[in-house]
Parts: sequence; C-alpha cells; structure tokens
Amino acid sequence: MNIIILGAGQVGTSVAEGLLSEANDITLVDTDAKELAELRDRFEVRTVCGNAASPSVLREAGADNADLLIAVTQSDQTNLCACKIARTLFNLPTRIARLRSADYGEHPELLDNSNFAVDFSICPEQIVTDYIRRLIDFPGALQVLDFADGLVSLISVVARENNPLVWHPLSEQHAQLLQMDAHIAAIYRAGYPVTPSGKAIIMPGDEVFCLVAKHHIRTVMQALRGAPPPMRRIMIAGGGNIGSRLAASLDSDYNVKLIEIDALRAEKLAVSLHNSLILHGNVTDEKLLENEGIDETDLFVALTNDEEDNIMSATLAKRMGARHTLALVNRKSYVGLVEGGLIDIVISPAQASIGVLLAHVRRGDVVAVHSLRRGAAEALEIVAHGQHSNSRVVGRAIDRIALPEGVTISAIVRETSDANESRKVLIPDNDTVIESGDHVIVFCPHKNQVKKVEKLFQVGFTFL
Repeated sequence: MNIIILGAGQVGTSVAEGLLSEANDITLVDTDAKELAELRDRFEVRTVCGNAASPSVLREAGADNADLLIAVTQSDQTNLCACKIARTLFNLPTRIARLRSADYGEHPELLDNSNFAVDFSICPEQIVTDYIRRLIDFPGALQVLDFADGLVSLISVVARENNPLVWHPLSEQHAQLLQMDAHIAAIYRAGYPVTPSGKAIIMPGDEVFCLVAKHHIRTVMQALRGAPPPMRRIMIAGGGNIGSRLAASLDSDYNVKLIEIDALRAEKLAVSLHNSLILHGNVTDEKLLENEGIDETDLFVALTNDEEDNIMSATLAKRMGARHTLALVNRKSYVGLVEGGLIDIVISPAQASIGVLLAHVRRGDVVAVHSLRRGAAEALEIVAHGQHSNSRVVGRAIDRIALPEGVTISAIVRETSDANESRKVLIPDNDTVIESGDHVIVFCPHKNQVKKVEKLFQVGFTFL
C-alpha cells in the first residue's frame, strides 16, 4: 500500500515505524528538513520537505498514486486542507486527519466529502485520556482495551501470590474462567511469552493478558492479583490538552488536584473545573508535593509536555509516598527503561493512538487493532466473512484452523435473535465453530504473525 504521512512528529514517526514493518511504501512530509534527514536514514523512507497543505508538495509526495493519506501534523487547519486537496485534485481514496480541537466533533458535517473530505478523524489526546480513565476505573490493570463496542475487554495485569488463578494449570481453571466469560490470551514471564496451553501455570510476577466480558473485569482481576483499594485521591501534573481533558473526566467522581506551571492557564482551568483543586506551581517542586499531601495520593499522573519532567515528577512522587504513579513518555526507548520501577505505568501517546490508525490499514474487515507490549504484539478484532467453501475460518472448528504458533482466538462476539441482547460474547474452546458475521478477537504474541492472520480471514474463490 502506498501511504503518505503528513507530519514527522511523535505520532507521525510512530505510525511510519509501525506501517513500515508491514512492507508498505511510506512517504513522510514535514517542514523540518533536518528531522526528515534523520528519519530517512533511520527508516529508509522517502521524504518530502514542504508545506503539507500545498498541492505541489502533495504531488511531489505521490498523491496521484497513493492509497492512503494520514494527516497528523500539529495543525488541525493543515490536516483539514490537506485532506480536501487530496480528494479534489488527486482523488486520493482514503484520508485520515488528526484533529486536536473538540469543535469539529460537534459539527461532523464539516468533514464530509462536500467540505473537508475527511474519511476518519482521530484525536490522540482524547484517545490517551480515555486510556488513562479506564486504568483509573480498574486500579491494578496495566492495560484495559475495548473490543466490540465495549462488550469485551482485553486486560493486562501482573499476577500475585495467593490468588485463585495463580499456581494452578489453566486446564483446572477452565470452568471458573468460563463462568467469568474470560479467556487467558497470553502470558509473559520475564518478558518472554509462555504459551497459554492447558498445562501452563500462571506464576506470581507473570504479566497476564485476558479477554473478558466487560462486566466481569473486576472479578477476573481479583482472581489474578487480589482486590486493590479503589482510587480516590488523584494528582495530575500538567494542565495541557491531556491533563485538562482527564481532569474534566474525573472532576465529578474523584478528588482531583491539578498542578499547572502557567498562571493564566491555571486560572482558566480553575473556572472550568468546578470540583478540582487547581494549583499554580512546578510539578517537580518537592515542597509543593509535600504540602499537597502526596503521601496520601492514590495516583500521581504526570502529563506535562516535557517527558523528562514527567519522569522526574512521577519518580519523586513515588519516593514521597504516592501509592501509584503514571507518566506520559514519548520516546519509545525511555518507556522500557523506566516502567515497572518507581513509575508503575508509562504511556506513549503515539503507541496508544496507533491502533486506531492500523485498523484502517489492515487488509480484510478489521474493526479494531490494539498495539501491545510497545508494539511487539497485537490484538485484532476481525469480522469473519464467507462460507466453508471460500473461507479458511468460517464453518470450521477452531482446532481445525491453521493459526500461526502462539496465536489464539480468545473471544467471539456473535449476533443473536434475542430482542433483549442483540450480541453475545462467546469464550471459545477447540470445538467452537466460527460463523459468518462473527467478530473474532485474535491475540498475536508477535507482530510478524499479523499478516498470516489477515490472510486466514480473507475470502477466496474456493479453499476446498
């Protein structure tokens, strides 16, 4: 696929890196010639230096023959204009735009083909906000990711001693997992995958990925790691786009304190957030943290625009007694270095957002994609189509499907004729037969397996 990415910032670079590994032809467009030169050497991608909303620049980038335009510059206006030009002048088939302002969501008609011609819009700041909110609602989880419009979730937790699902073979836990509408999708021990077969045993310290019906998330988490105390007191460092969105989301339900270094912005936040306490100060000010009761804080969330400040403030907060800490870090190399130490969870905005974009690049009817373990693994929601004669999956029991080694079908969402429940979640076993129209949740422990999985779900003339 020929893809043009406008904007070589953190989001654009991460998207390019993720798509290059899938043998796509990528062209990066940005105004920073030095940055483009570094990326060209690093990724061996084609680059074009210039204004992303210029017809001549888009033509030079290959808009005449491109299949997909991903406009993720820092400017909403540039992204919108680029999409409009790409459709009007080049008839470029699919156009995705990053829109940071919430105003456009209130007027979706502005994005249709008669106006800015945006097929799909994303807001990384809102994606990250929703991601963090789910972690707050389910304390103890490392990830909570939704599939099938929220009917089923993939959770990631670290298993702890003295819990029902720990130290027992999975075969002995099968009935209990079925009662909870849950399936162990993957186990990672010391960073390496352990095949979740019937003989596999979850050990304390293992990172466990589990597909579970949403109403059973807390039950499954308690069986793996016990019931942590709920989050009540939350301190947010940084009142920028993400920090302010998160504070607004939590304002009515939690005791929130927000620290913002810019006095004018702090005043504006104090007016808009009625229940939160807004503090003007430096997030790395030890005295400020002490005076505001950091030792009684359930969660410290570092969301400034400076990742070094996020790392330092979250580390300081943990040392001073915060129960849990979370930091926003852009650089992929930093994430693995700091996560799991004094900082409990590190979030990369680009990694959190890339799954939304990947769902529009995948072949076949891929509804959702979630990038896991810093891009090393993936979970996909794929709609099965066809029939037994022209599909490798439809009409076949799971143990008859040639899945790549380690890949698991962890859940199936199927339409029903029940007027009270239009869709139901099935936790499959080896004898479960996939039907046309099923939404199949597939876990791939290695990203290089994704292509094989996509090919399995493609409909051909005949496979008999």
